[in-house]
Amino acid sequence: MIKTIEGSRAIAEQVVYCEPEVVACYPITPSTHIAEELAKNYADGKIKKFIAVEAEFSAISALIGASAAGARTFSTTSGQGLLLMHEPLLAVSGMRLPIVMVVANRAVSSPLNIWNDEQDTITQRDAGWIQLYAKNNQEAVDLVPIAFKVAEQAMLPAMVCLDGFILTHAVEQIDIIEKEDVKKFLPEFNPEIKLDPENPLSLGVYAGPAHYQDFRKDLEEGMQEAKKIISKEGENFGELFGKHYNLILAHKCEDAERIIVGIGSLVDNAIEVANELREKGEKVGVLHVRTFRPFPREEIRKELEGKIVGVIERDLSLGASPPIYSEVSEAMQGTQTIVSSFVGGLGGKTITRPIIRNAFEKLKEKNPVREWIP
Repeated sequence: MIKTIEGSRAIAEQVVYCEPEVVACYPITPSTHIAEELAKNYADGKIKKFIAVEAEFSAISALIGASAAGARTFSTTSGQGLLLMHEPLLAVSGMRLPIVMVVANRAVSSPLNIWNDEQDTITQRDAGWIQLYAKNNQEAVDLVPIAFKVAEQAMLPAMVCLDGFILTHAVEQIDIIEKEDVKKFLPEFNPEIKLDPENPLSLGVYAGPAHYQDFRKDLEEGMQEAKKIISKEGENFGELFGKHYNLILAHKCEDAERIIVGIGSLVDNAIEVANELREKGEKVGVLHVRTFRPFPREEIRKELEGKIVGVIERDLSLGASPPIYSEVSEAMQGTQTIVSSFVGGLGGKTITRPIIRNAFEKLKEKNPVREWIP
């Protein structure tokens, strides 16, 4: 069903068709329209339960109880709202609760900024949540049912991340999968382990030194196993709806000499630049890291080995190497790959096509660089 619709509202509509039993949100810019639309759908009787809470910490805490009781659950947030959830985010993954959340990426304070970069979700990369990054609104909408399917198989929580304002508030034609078709892909959720007064059990209880590490090891193994599930369900989705999704998207990388790596909406701009340069005879490509957690190390290594690579990212790890650059560099250890870092676009600054074109040009020097994008 193709609609001319705002990205946020398309996402909300797709969430409704996934039939969550409990939704809990606190509105925060730029994800407000998702929460607003879900609240309206609840008022119209299309969602079983919408909990209007006083803050984001309460939203995720409410979903912990609902998910532990066996409900399909959903939330949405941005920026400072995600940071306020930090403590319970780790509880969610530790309890292996498959909560799904859409994060409209936003810069973090201070200074106060409501505009887009990916610093909010990148700060939560070690919280034990699957992180899927959409490069456009169609991808964000499609990743919603995929996130539910993957989370409920892996028994891990999942974030679908998209650029605030750049995507959330853009009005365009988007193909939304209707409820009956979603059901062909996404079965009802009925977990084997859940809170039940008739069969009492405990979740998230105290673990001393003799046992705690085993729980964390199991969680890490589950996260690594999720790679296979993401790939499988991305292919299953493609067989049903004609749009295939995998851990990464490699655009003209096979014979490329120079490759730009990124996440989010800058990737579509990079693809356009690569296509223009290809027409001029330059062997360039683009790699979209759709899945940042679990990190697709082997898949990235296969695509980038022996190439000249530039990582463009809109995030920071203060006092250390930029996060995506750091992960890509580690994946390429022991190869002849040259990896450069370009950081910019923070707080809503636009990474334009000329900027990306300039990054491709700098890669011709074949010497690794680390620099800020002005």
